[in-house]
Amino acid sequence: MLIPHLHFCGNCNEAIAMYEKAFNTKAKPIIRKSKNMPVDWVEGKILHAAMEILGQTIYLNDRFGNKNMSHDCAIKLSVIFKKADDLIACYEIMKEGSIIIDPLEKVSFSKLMVQFIDRFGVQWGFMVKHG
Repeated sequence: MLIPHLHFCGNCNEAIAMYEKAFNTKAKPIIRKSKNMPVDWVEGKILHAAMEILGQTIYLNDRFGNKNMSHDCAIKLSVIFKKADDLIACYEIMKEGSIIIDPLEKVSFSKLMVQFIDRFGVQWGFMVKHG
């Protein structure tokens, strides 16, 4: 099993809220840092959450631990929608504050496509399934 794991810089709560709305899903379980946990970390931040997006489980958390050992890495999540209306509805929720890589358009391999980096730094590619 391969599970994409998204690390955020203290704004995982916001990312979860946006993804829940955009993909009509819920994150669970959500484990937050509390006072009695031994981890030297900010209270209320997300230690672990799991979310299913179109049949694929992803993990999400605020970055913690030895931050000197972590680095930016290239990852892109591709989402294939059955209908253009579904793609547009999801993109409308996620596009605020994003960086557009390829604008929303029809391309030879998809009825509709867009590539962008959301306001949390996650790169997305949305396409509509042919056929």
